[in-house]
Amino acid sequence: MNTSVPKLRKATLSDLPELLALARTSFLEAFTVGNKPENVQAYLAEAFTEEKLTKEMQESASIFIVASLDGKLVGYTKLNLAAAQADVQDPTSVEVARLYTLKEVWGTGLGQLLLDAGINFARQEGKTWLWLGVWEHNARAIRFYEKNGLRIFGSHPFPFGNEIQNDWLMRKGL
Repeated sequence: MNTSVPKLRKATLSDLPELLALARTSFLEAFTVGNKPENVQAYLAEAFTEEKLTKEMQESASIFIVASLDGKLVGYTKLNLAAAQADVQDPTSVEVARLYTLKEVWGTGLGQLLLDAGINFARQEGKTWLWLGVWEHNARAIRFYEKNGLRIFGSHPFPFGNEIQNDWLMRKGL
């Protein structure tokens, strides 16, 4: 049993290779089931490239927080201020654009630590809302967010390979 305590910190460009590997692996672990393999691969090729991740990390309105155990990255969250937000672009809010952990740490509380880091960041920035989009068929994630006080306030289409999926928009007042 791993008794190490996860360490959270802001990611830097020097984390790029390991963060990219983590992003790809954690996405595959979370979304392979229930999706067409060709759509998963198409999304990976579009969203998780070195060039795209570099650009996202250099965006001044975004912050990546990484979680490590024994020096290995095992989870991360990407937080967006209004200028980088996908849909809402609300200056009073922070978007949790991504929150992923490796399957090996599911159920350990690491996702909670990352969400709490996002909530703390939003509060430090003086924001009144935290919001995110979550795939309507990701029941596990929806339960987690509901347990943390986020509620559905809308939806948006999410292009995924050759189909359009639906994401619930969820938010929490701070």
